[in-house]
Amino acid sequence: MDAPAPLSHLLDRRRRDGDAVVLPVAPDWLQGRTAFGGLIAVYGVVAMRDVAGSHWPLRALQTNFVAPVSAGEVRVAVELLRSGRHVRQVQARVSQGDQVAAVLVGVFGASRETRLPVLDPRRPDVARGPDEVPARPYEPGLAPAFTQHLDFRWAEGGWPSSGTDTWLSRIHLRLHDARGVDPELLCVLLADAPPTPAISRFDAPVPASSVSWSLELQPHALPDEASAATGWWRVDKDTHAGAGGYVSESTRLWSPQGRLAALGYQVVAIFG
Repeated sequence: MDAPAPLSHLLDRRRRDGDAVVLPVAPDWLQGRTAFGGLIAVYGVVAMRDVAGSHWPLRALQTNFVAPVSAGEVRVAVELLRSGRHVRQVQARVSQGDQVAAVLVGVFGASRETRLPVLDPRRPDVARGPDEVPARPYEPGLAPAFTQHLDFRWAEGGWPSSGTDTWLSRIHLRLHDARGVDPELLCVLLADAPPTPAISRFDAPVPASSVSWSLELQPHALPDEASAATGWWRVDKDTHAGAGGYVSESTRLWSPQGRLAALGYQVVAIFG
């Protein structure tokens, strides 16, 4: 069996094909029968920057997951929708073969002069820090393959399939090998890594899949590359409503320095 492929190695293997970028999907980055959604989102952002350029920071990312992505290669076609003085909007279509797998729109924005004061929320306390929570070992066949790349420490809420009566989770996490990964990309990846708290209410494994996902980044709060790679981030997830096999939830991603790095909103399908 091949050794797990760090994210930086996958990104190094990408190649340009006109207005598209081709990237590999390794088996160890799957989530059930499809690729981990955070990886697909990272690929979309990388392709947007490779093709459409712009040194402006990513302010928002909307992702619709259309079809499963298997191990192999994906092609990300990029279209510049509009570029203004301060805002650039770029679309990325991820496909595998003839099937569109995901459609993303990234909003890149330069800083503006403003009289508004800085609003920089700080991370609320939780019951236990990462060093007070045991690491959860990766269990092949039980946990999604991509989770072997991450260290999850549950501070509040229940593990998946734990039968816990809760609609929230507070999780310390970090990527095992984040060397060479831009903090912006790491932010996108980590914000989608924890499972929906809804599946902790079941006492046996049930599949769940993101349908749509919106992420709003706070570029001023992102850490430097060294801190992003080695520090503990935290993801706070809250399920707000649900019926008919779908739940709506919000996500707050906190940097290792305790600053709000991203806000997310998600619709998740529950197959149980």
